[in-house]
Amino acid sequence: MILALTGATGFVGGALMKQALAAGHQVRALARRAQTGREGVTWVSGALNDAAALSELVSTADAVVHVAGAVNAPDRAGFAAANVEGTRAVVETAKVWGVARFVHVSSLAAREPTLSNYGWSKAGAEAEVAASGLDWTIVRPPGVYGPGDMEQRDLFRAARRGVVPLPPNGRLSIVHVDDLARLLLTLAEQPGTGAHATYEPASPDGALRYTEFARAIAAAVGRRALPLPLPAALLRLAARGDALFRGANAKLTADRVAYMVHPDWTADPAKAPPPELWRARIGAAEGLAGTARWYRAQGLL
Repeated sequence: MILALTGATGFVGGALMKQALAAGHQVRALARRAQTGREGVTWVSGALNDAAALSELVSTADAVVHVAGAVNAPDRAGFAAANVEGTRAVVETAKVWGVARFVHVSSLAAREPTLSNYGWSKAGAEAEVAASGLDWTIVRPPGVYGPGDMEQRDLFRAARRGVVPLPPNGRLSIVHVDDLARLLLTLAEQPGTGAHATYEPASPDGALRYTEFARAIAAAVGRRALPLPLPAALLRLAARGDALFRGANAKLTADRVAYMVHPDWTADPAKAPPPELWRARIGAAEGLAGTARWYRAQGLL
């Protein structure tokens, strides 16, 4: 199979590309910056707003997996450009070239589009896919973690210091990046599988309370840490501070706080992928311990 992939230089896309190559597929991958050559990979220089690059990416593909998108943006227009308009451009290119199989990586945030600009934009992107007429499947991952992830690193660092700051009391689901990549590849490989379905995968642990998640991270770094749920007002204040000190590199933004304080980010069991198609293999204890080992090996803890 020839797989067209956006977001290949990111955390989830990189894991998917690794598995696709291991399965013997050819990958055509979009990248905004020059990349090191890799056997089995054809890098296409460009971005989601580059029509010529998208055409080159998709023209010979058997399937498209659209992973790229923005988690942080300065305003709603920034999220719209990256997530809604970017998805529309990839969809339209797939239609032009008759690449029917289209797997779209969304987010659980799309379920609550009024909470944040991010969630609004992911819901808008899903609407573009659903109206495309393609053989599409939408995957809404919960919190994705694993070796290579930089979004959760601050929580691991905090656990080593004995306290894990958290949103107000609530529940979440997580999924290891390797399990998620395996689901995406399976869907790309099997046209018609999950056609016009929206899946919400999760780890074998199911729903976790934030406090349980914090304790699991602490165990992964070999410490006992106190879970510390923070009031929404304090999180908003912290977001302003993060923007002040880290600017565009801030991890805790006001928009992110807006959806973090929602009490239930658990995957819907009714939207789980069929077990004959996919089952998560990596539980939280195993996966978080492996992630901590990777952080240590990279000098990030």
